[in-house]
Amino acid sequence: MAPLVVSPELVRGAGAKAAVKEAPAVAPKAPVVEAPADAREVRRVEAGTPAAPPGAALPASAPVQPPAAPVRPAAAAPLPASAAPAVASPTPVRPDATTQAPAATGTTEVSALRISGTRAVELVADGDAELQRGEMMLTADRLVYREPSDEALAEGNVRLRQGNDEISGPSASLVVGDRVGAFQSPRYSITRTREPLEEGDEPRQVTGGGQADVLYFEGENQYRAQNSTWSTCRVEDPDWYIKARELTLDYDREVGVAKGGTVVFMDVPLFWLPWAEFPLVGQRQSGLLPPTFGSSNKTGFDLTTPYYWNIAPNYDATLSPRWMSRRGLQLGGEFRYMGESYRGEVRGEYLARDNVSGEQRTLGSLQHQQWITPTLYGSLDLNAVSDDEYFEDMSSRVSVASKVNLLREGQLIYAGSPWWQASALVQSYQTLSPDPDNPVVTPYRRLPQLKLNASRPDLMGGAAFDLSSEYVRFEHPLDSRPDATRTTAYPQVSLPVQGAGYFVTPKLGLHHTRYDIDRDRQQTSPALRNSISRSVPIFSIDSGLIFEREASYFGRNFVQTLEPRLYYLNAAYRRQDDIPLFDTTRYDFGFAQLFAENLYTGGDRIADANQLTAAVTSRLIDPESGAERMRVLLGQRYYFEDQRVSLNYLDNNGNVVNVETPRTSRRADILAGVGARLSEDTSFESLWQYNPRDYWTERFNATFRYQPGFARALNLSYRYAKDILRDVDVSGQWPLGGGWYGVTRLTHSLKDKRLTEAIGGIEYDGGCWVVRVAMHRFATSADDVTKAFFVQLELNDLASIGSSPVSLIKRSVPGYGKINEPGSDRVFGLE
Repeated sequence: MAPLVVSPELVRGAGAKAAVKEAPAVAPKAPVVEAPADAREVRRVEAGTPAAPPGAALPASAPVQPPAAPVRPAAAAPLPASAAPAVASPTPVRPDATTQAPAATGTTEVSALRISGTRAVELVADGDAELQRGEMMLTADRLVYREPSDEALAEGNVRLRQGNDEISGPSASLVVGDRVGAFQSPRYSITRTREPLEEGDEPRQVTGGGQADVLYFEGENQYRAQNSTWSTCRVEDPDWYIKARELTLDYDREVGVAKGGTVVFMDVPLFWLPWAEFPLVGQRQSGLLPPTFGSSNKTGFDLTTPYYWNIAPNYDATLSPRWMSRRGLQLGGEFRYMGESYRGEVRGEYLARDNVSGEQRTLGSLQHQQWITPTLYGSLDLNAVSDDEYFEDMSSRVSVASKVNLLREGQLIYAGSPWWQASALVQSYQTLSPDPDNPVVTPYRRLPQLKLNASRPDLMGGAAFDLSSEYVRFEHPLDSRPDATRTTAYPQVSLPVQGAGYFVTPKLGLHHTRYDIDRDRQQTSPALRNSISRSVPIFSIDSGLIFEREASYFGRNFVQTLEPRLYYLNAAYRRQDDIPLFDTTRYDFGFAQLFAENLYTGGDRIADANQLTAAVTSRLIDPESGAERMRVLLGQRYYFEDQRVSLNYLDNNGNVVNVETPRTSRRADILAGVGARLSEDTSFESLWQYNPRDYWTERFNATFRYQPGFARALNLSYRYAKDILRDVDVSGQWPLGGGWYGVTRLTHSLKDKRLTEAIGGIEYDGGCWVVRVAMHRFATSADDVTKAFFVQLELNDLASIGSSPVSLIKRSVPGYGKINEPGSDRVFGLE
């Protein structure tokens, strides 16, 4: 948005041609003859040309210089003057009109039904008077322009416009170039572009305005108002506004300052502001933020009064005192920083004494990322809390309360070559185990882990080479678990052959691993090996065909595909039961795992294999848009040998610890899936895993979604896993009419016959404000639940008051649409 000043240099000589009255040399006191009302007369004032000599008649194009005004450039040209013909009438011109003018340049145009005055001294415009300089337009019933001082005096229906900015009132005085003056009893509306606060946001227009007894112009983009209001609502009847004895609006810094102010909502004062800065365009701004408050059965009434400190464009901090009626006073803070090659965030919380437990409760967190060189990247992620129950007691959000392993790691990544990269990692965890009856096992530490990976897809004859290698030192805090060093190298060579409708990829690799295990010989069986080498040759062939045809279903034309795929895998058996499980577990069985080389994550188990996977996929594709309308998948794995490698391992006494039962059947479970876009608004997804050996369903998931428009979403899903869960989940958001919206999520466990999670909320969009009320209930264990209550009032582009449920609802309700644009609440993370 251009400011209320337009550079004279950009418009010099660009004014539209306008007729000017012939002015014969007459005595200064000669009477003025007014033009008829139907003839608009124009007086043009233009810089850069000397005035006429004393006593000379004013020619039709005679320019007069305006005074200087230090202004900022803006690329806007003046609007053309009225095209109505001029009617000659005598106008007094001072014979001694000075030619001296300040240095400012630019075209000033004055038009009205009647114009009179003295050249180079004063123009008086009556009736639909307009004064225009560049993009700025001043209109009034009567307007006086004094050229030597560049001052405009306007009376009656005064309106000052520039771009989308507009100020109106009964009278005003303004030094046009300097933008100094006063507006009596104005209404004002000023629009600026708000730059994105977060990555991915779009710039947008923010309009703020209000009314005042007097509005003072104090330079370009600078305003001061007495007994005034400011709001992003409509000026005429705002639902909320800041009311202040004195209000300063600085649109260079995009900051407002209110003295003796009050925030008023629906004619009810919310809180008093003896002195406060606030953002004019919704940007970050130092100062007290509105309090956040809520309630839960773990914290009681919960009130936080944050202070935001915008230290610099790339540094900011928030101090957040938090009072919990059950727990006590907690001090929290967060500091963020960003540079050309680094960024990070530090967070801390401190509760001197918990009124419930009587203990000190603390939290600390650091996340840092940095490009050390253009090819070397490093990061730190450190997290710690004082006790196992910290998140359960202090948080009302299930995603936080359910945390059990807090990561502590640092890593370096080198990517200086197009075909290889290396990394170094140091990693450990703080494990939280709040339920003593169900202790959580602490993962092994990696101190350190070194990796080197390489890939060359362009070898002779179309061959491709891949290498995965690793060195890692495992350590565990419990003495009963052995430490170890593992070294791995897995080179592979493949020969991809593919065409328009087929592909065949044979691959051969050798997975070699060496372990050096630190066992306590006095407490372990001598049959357990300390040094173990394992070399597993792995061979596979992945192949597939792609067929297409034109088809018609349901009265519509489609391109239908048929894509059969065969994958053969052979991996030799090697004994591995005396290798402890350092970082290994079994993959979840699914379509992606059907075509994986190994059943297990990590490197402690390489599954033996002699198997064939067969799968087929069929798609319906819209021939016009290329969008996939339906997808059907079916696949099964066939085994030629029994499973020998498993997660079972030998304890210190040499006894087998059973973790899984090795497979003896020749067929794996059948996997089937359907995904369909039934219409532009409706979709369906399902996955079925069937056990043909025992004739039962292992897993089944189905999800139905209906989303016909913004803030209109309905979701229904069913999840089943044999002997584990059986859940029905219903969620949605829908307009209720009159600006009201409802939102909910209900998750019911049919297996446990109880409600495991429930969210119920209602929202109201008032145009320039939104209110949200929500309740959340979720189970943290078999016998314990957390209940939370959220209330939020969001004043658009100013602040959010209360506790926001938006992030909770976004995670819980697929398709949820926030019914207004983001506010400016800067307690680290817009919601």
